[in-house]
Amino acid sequence: MRLPFFPVGLNLDGRACVVIGADREATDKTVALEESGAIVRRILETSALRDEDLADAFLVISTPQDAALSARLRALADRHRFLLCCIDQPAYGFVAMTAIAKAGPVRVAISTAGLAPRAGKKLKEALQRAMDARFARFVTELARRRERTRAEHPSPDESPVRRADAIDAAEGFEARVEFEYPHWFTEPHAER
Repeated sequence: MRLPFFPVGLNLDGRACVVIGADREATDKTVALEESGAIVRRILETSALRDEDLADAFLVISTPQDAALSARLRALADRHRFLLCCIDQPAYGFVAMTAIAKAGPVRVAISTAGLAPRAGKKLKEALQRAMDARFARFVTELARRRERTRAEHPSPDESPVRRADAIDAAEGFEARVEFEYPHWFTEPHAER
């Protein structure tokens, strides 16, 4: 079994990113990168890809299932020191995409290290349903309250006051998680 990936969030504001591919997934990745403030260059046709197109990239995401292209990208990533994600070809890249549930500024990333993508998708969909417009408003109000408290108590010596206010503001917020499993898994004599 594959080792779990180390989860991380990237600050891409103003960073050069490249998305390679003409499919829907490439479009979705482009939109997500742009939402994060990345400066995105899209390369639709792999035949048009030049090595110099990637020289200044911070992150490159490639969606075509093309081992020769992915090997070429890996060599370029090693040379130019950019992060690389080859979708569904983890042997070539350094980065694996996660399923992301989002509401307002909140992002919850789910990774199964590529071992159980359907379970990851189900988890993402459940979280997305729970993280509705009301949740987004709640998080926005928490952020406003935090900024207001920081303005009222700017001194580093007042950080205990800021911390206490943050704890008080979230008092009463709860999240519940529950899983249901298929019959083949829960039955004592089920074949596995």
